[in-house]
Amino acid sequence: MRDIAIYGAGGFGREVACLIQQINKASDKNKSKWNIVGFFDDNIEKGNRNEYGEVLGGLTELNSWQNSLSVVIAIASPKSVKRIVENVTNKNVDWPNIIAPDVTILDRNNLKMGKGNIVCSRCFFSCHVIIGDFNIFNGYVLVGHDNVIGNYNTIMPAVRLSGKLSIGNCNFFGVNSIVLQNLQIGKNTTIGAGSIVFRKTEDGYTYVGNPAKKYEF
Repeated sequence: MRDIAIYGAGGFGREVACLIQQINKASDKNKSKWNIVGFFDDNIEKGNRNEYGEVLGGLTELNSWQNSLSVVIAIASPKSVKRIVENVTNKNVDWPNIIAPDVTILDRNNLKMGKGNIVCSRCFFSCHVIIGDFNIFNGYVLVGHDNVIGNYNTIMPAVRLSGKLSIGNCNFFGVNSIVLQNLQIGKNTTIGAGSIVFRKTEDGYTYVGNPAKKYEF
């Protein structure tokens, strides 16, 4: 059994704890399972508990952890995830992919995935999909064929990403948003909940509506 901790003890962190429990229940007897040792969180006092474990501290405590430890970052903000990863200096830490047992992958031989990704229940991945590191695919996300997705993207529940998309880094896709085929989403872009993107976006802006229009906040 491998030790794992969740960075982020809020609502999504508790959901990820449930996801890890689902993975353990679905695991074959011959496969190693996860032992949740607790949570790390910079905004919740050390020693606090929720129904899935205790807060062990924040970044300082993680960097001083003495044993091998897998860590999954359950925080929705792409920039926050990136900041945490860049400040973890502990060589004992590794970043596994956490994938729900009921995820549909059309062709496992044609899906490439980096490290530190979270894939929640009922997600769907078509063929020839390339995924980088530290992305969050929340429940019921659909990823179309020939998509290339970079790093540190948060994709909220029921998002639909059509085929042949190029998605860069640190983007946020709101609940039930849609990106149509053959488009490019660069970096630091926010797609509002329920919005439909018809055209290439510009970096650093928020897009809201149907069709999605550019806003600067």
